[in-house]
Amino acid sequence: MVINKIHFGDAYELIKQIPDKSIDLIYTDPPYHFKSKTLGKGMFMGKNKREPYQDMRNTNLLDGIDNSILTEFVRVLKRINIYIWCNKAQILDYLNFFKKLDCNFEILTWHKINPVPMISNIFLPDTEYCLYFREKGLSLNGGYELKSKYYLSAINQRDKELFSHPTIKPLDLVKRHILHSTHQNDVILDPFIGSGTTAVACKELNRNYIGIEIYPKWYKVAVDRLENINAKGQIGFLAR
Repeated sequence: MVINKIHFGDAYELIKQIPDKSIDLIYTDPPYHFKSKTLGKGMFMGKNKREPYQDMRNTNLLDGIDNSILTEFVRVLKRINIYIWCNKAQILDYLNFFKKLDCNFEILTWHKINPVPMISNIFLPDTEYCLYFREKGLSLNGGYELKSKYYLSAINQRDKELFSHPTIKPLDLVKRHILHSTHQNDVILDPFIGSGTTAVACKELNRNYIGIEIYPKWYKVAVDRLENINAKGQIGFLAR
């Protein structure tokens, strides 16, 4: 599969084209799994707060993934070295899978200082989880600023407005993770690349990438983003 390109298609099929032990890191934000399909209906203050969650329902971003792809992840990696963003409901499944492989793991978090106000009988959505699994003996890069297990920031509303994706992650955080666990010219795979944040981070850090995205809307956003074009078709520094 061609590197430094975002491929349009089904990750479950396209990943089969990637040779064994050819990837240095997988960094990905797959669809989260929510048991209730009523997410976003009456939970948030105001109609404008519900619209992103309607978009998530429309593009199956609430349906989770088929965990059989995890076996493919292990196959293509040179050594187990993978970041997976997930919601609370998915943590146990991922831990159980990688525990069998005797990996080291960390639960990393992104804490939002201005979470969306809730009106239901639940906690605020102020924390997102990223599980990091690495093979024992795989060393991490130095740098005190890269070693924190949590990241504190406001909701990245500007990125959501620029690139339209409801679950976009902060570019700075993605870059920290990649710097901590790869070297220049390594190959990084993101099979659920969404708005292209992983590819942008790799491009800026002199890493190679392979991206896969099945939804035409996000595929176009990601490809345009690499050309410094935002979701509204605007060109230039405002697109970053």
